[in-house]
Amino acid sequence: MWLSCLPVSFFRDIQQGNMSIREWAALARSEGLDAIDLSAMLVSSHTPVYLEKLKADLTQEEMGITMMTTYPDFTHPDRLQREREMEYARYDVAVSAELGVKYLRILAGQAYPETNVREGISWVVESFKRLDEVANRHGLKLLFENHSKPGAWRYSDFSHPTDIFLEILAKISDTGIRVNYDTANTLVFGDESFRLLEAVVDKIETVHVADTGALGRLEAVVIGEGIVPFGKVFSRLKEVGFDGWLCIEEASGKGRRGLSKAIEFVRSCWNAK
Repeated sequence: MWLSCLPVSFFRDIQQGNMSIREWAALARSEGLDAIDLSAMLVSSHTPVYLEKLKADLTQEEMGITMMTTYPDFTHPDRLQREREMEYARYDVAVSAELGVKYLRILAGQAYPETNVREGISWVVESFKRLDEVANRHGLKLLFENHSKPGAWRYSDFSHPTDIFLEILAKISDTGIRVNYDTANTLVFGDESFRLLEAVVDKIETVHVADTGALGRLEAVVIGEGIVPFGKVFSRLKEVGFDGWLCIEEASGKGRRGLSKAIEFVRSCWNAK
């Protein structure tokens, strides 16, 4: 088992320049993480000087990037905007590959009121297949996540309902796209979390270790203090031989204290199972 972390609690500090990505990497290293995760929103440029500096900073800190989280919106009702979204996604692939990222987290798109479910599924499947071809050329693995509602979007995730997520996943079975399983988002939707886990357990490449304090809504808490049954989840993952990346999604807003508690809890809970 390997540990990384997406520093949601530090997003604003990094975006506003109060914390650099190098400082995040140094903090992660001091906490004993094996690598860091980043959001595409935190990588501010694709210029050679910027990317070379960022790569050098990470090398100095001896930390790589396991996963880049992105926000493609392939369900937009306007065809031209969907094409723009594909160009944005290709850009994310190129930048991630340049930085040596292992996995690129992708989403289906927003649940626009104007988007019919059947059309939306068709658009997402087509877009995912096109993007997978691009990622393969760059040596990057795409991971589809059961998201809820990223802060970058107006609407919730089109594939937030378990049935839609599973239908899309079935229709892309001929690609190399695997699953980043989020431990909290099915509960945020109000669905039973183990239904989805059992349905995708053989397709899970990485796990977003996230928590919520309430059923049916996203309530940021320190990981381990919410309602996610981590013991049961980790036990099931171990049963099927999962030994990959646990990518902590730390969003409690408690700063380093929340990060430290999350890492300690995840390690302890995993090792106890």
